[in-house]
Amino acid sequence: MSEVLDLLGRGDLRVLGRIIGSSNSALLVEVSLDGQTALAIHKPIAFERPLWDYPNGDLAHREHAAYLISEAGGFEVVPPTVVREGPWGLGSTQQWVGDPDQPVDPVVVVCAAAEVPQEWLRVIEGQDEDGEAVVLAHAADSAVRSVAVLDAVLNNSDRKGLHLVRVDNGVRGFDHGVSLGVQPKLRSVLWGWAGDPLPSADVDRLDQLASALSEPILRGALTTCLTADEVAALEARVALLRRTRRHPVPTTDWPAIPWPAM
Repeated sequence: MSEVLDLLGRGDLRVLGRIIGSSNSALLVEVSLDGQTALAIHKPIAFERPLWDYPNGDLAHREHAAYLISEAGGFEVVPPTVVREGPWGLGSTQQWVGDPDQPVDPVVVVCAAAEVPQEWLRVIEGQDEDGEAVVLAHAADSAVRSVAVLDAVLNNSDRKGLHLVRVDNGVRGFDHGVSLGVQPKLRSVLWGWAGDPLPSADVDRLDQLASALSEPILRGALTTCLTADEVAALEARVALLRRTRRHPVPTTDWPAIPWPAM
């Protein structure tokens, strides 16, 4: 992992193109260092649009903080992410996951009720643009469930379906810039386990994260990315999840599903 972080942090960036549909002009780049190359997503802070509900800091450092938290708890959901200088100044650079030439194995789908894969969890019903009934559903395996737990930790307010990619036996998630706020803002498509007891493996991850948060190494790294109130809120969410040992449930104080959902 240290080699990947070194490549992302010190390698030369060559811009290959802009990610179409990105709200903050994310760039696909090739990173090269000492004969090694990798694809990455680079998000310059200069391209970020102000957000009323995230007035402090920037999205790039929240992306990096999400990676640090994911690794500290052993979730291994967020790809390696650094904050570094690029062609337009400081920004986040995150390792590209998956094969760009291969179709994505879906984790979340919107489809007709009869087409929902067997054993998948249905989240919400609605209508498509033609007025036909559709269902939003997601896979029910342990890797996806761990993402839902991490999202609760991060207070992720934008977990869309296409922000998840299967890699080997795990699931990687990206776009965590609108996470880690102080006020509860969990907005996700992964509500299939709402209110259910947490798996023991994810409780262990929360315990591991709580231990790491008590150490100066992780706390020091997070204080360069987040405010003191945001770090305190993170610790409070971890403590609550460890105490209740249950997945959170949607509230009426904040929209439960992001838009667009995928």
